[in-house]
Amino acid sequence: MASQSAVYGQGNESRGDVQHRRGQDNEENDGQDGQDQERRNLKRKCIDFHNPAVLDLSSRLYRKACRSLHVRSFGPSLQPHSSNIRLMSTFLAEVGAPTTSMAYLTQMAHVTRAKNSSPVMCLAWTPGGRRLLSGNQEGEFTLWDGVNFSFELIMSAHENSFRCMAWSHNHNYLLTSDAGGNIKYWSPSIAPVQSIDSHNKQPIHALSFSPSDTKFVSCGDDATVRVWDWATTSQERVLEGHGWDVKCVQWHPRSSVICSGSKDNRVKLWDPRTADCLSTLYGHKNTVTKIAWNDNGNWLLTASRDQLIKVYDIRAMRELCSLKGHHKEVTSIAWHPVFESVLASGGMDGTLLYWNIGPKGSEEPVARVPFAHDMAIWDMKWHPAGHCLATGSNDRQTKFWARNRLGSTVTGDDAVGGGDDNDEAAEILTAEMELG
Repeated sequence: MASQSAVYGQGNESRGDVQHRRGQDNEENDGQDGQDQERRNLKRKCIDFHNPAVLDLSSRLYRKACRSLHVRSFGPSLQPHSSNIRLMSTFLAEVGAPTTSMAYLTQMAHVTRAKNSSPVMCLAWTPGGRRLLSGNQEGEFTLWDGVNFSFELIMSAHENSFRCMAWSHNHNYLLTSDAGGNIKYWSPSIAPVQSIDSHNKQPIHALSFSPSDTKFVSCGDDATVRVWDWATTSQERVLEGHGWDVKCVQWHPRSSVICSGSKDNRVKLWDPRTADCLSTLYGHKNTVTKIAWNDNGNWLLTASRDQLIKVYDIRAMRELCSLKGHHKEVTSIAWHPVFESVLASGGMDGTLLYWNIGPKGSEEPVARVPFAHDMAIWDMKWHPAGHCLATGSNDRQTKFWARNRLGSTVTGDDAVGGGDDNDEAAEILTAEMELG
């Protein structure tokens, strides 16, 4: 009996241990379920432009469309209070009574950084603005959601560092180039279609489609600008005339004119049909880093390492204005897609500036974000609706910038901080200016 009771005792102890372990497992499962529930309840920042779009569409029932600018009545002004945020409309709804200050996106909405990330070299919004494509120094595509900024996909695209991305005007194809002289065609689903080796395997810095999408142009460190036929992938023209590396090129939005900027400090206008140089602009004193045509087809924007941004009117071949505000070389520029007089620029020191030119504009920056990035801003792209700006930098981050909330400032102070942080930031900025 004693032996049997001992056996029974051991059995009872083993059953107790099992029950104890089961209790621990249940507690761990409950804890895991609680963490999963917290993750599901976690609210991500997002920029939802659907509500303003619905407001704009519904208001068209009671007023003229934005095309009828001369008969459109001015709507009520929104008061600077957070309760009116839901009444903010899209930029297209404000064309009749433009408020360009809405386009100064100084509020940082989100920062993205992929795992094992490298410097972001170029950006491109997908057609419709649903997602953002970024190309890094490792030759990889990274796909981000354009509303809640979540990571979606990363894939290898080039063997060398990315240099440029350009969508065709009909949004049927994407062109990319790298530092090894390779050009690739991609479908809208980001599937490779064709590959071309050119420019003597030198870096290809820029690509641009013709207005009809039947041709495209490229430029590289071999000091040439090349015109290609899209369908046959054959080279048609070689535009020679620059004395050094060609850093940027862009086709006119409606005419048969190509503009290029080079390390020889010159900006040239070309006729792609005859390969002749139409004109040369000598406004800069250092490397021309970026150029951009305005959608009106009359203004040409150029940026340089001499810390200047210049706007030219090609109808009279004269300089409209020279924008001074950067304290380091200018590395990226972009016109606003809705307001033709508004543009953004990024510098080597990570500064983000907004400008408003034209009759009511100014040659001084209207908004400034001094520490938008820690290092150079290599590329920036506006969302097609104009409510969001994406910037890619050498600090390996991609940042999304949005409109300020009603009642907040648009000078960039809220992006830096308040109170003592503002004073400290101003002192650092002043010290950087004094050091050059």
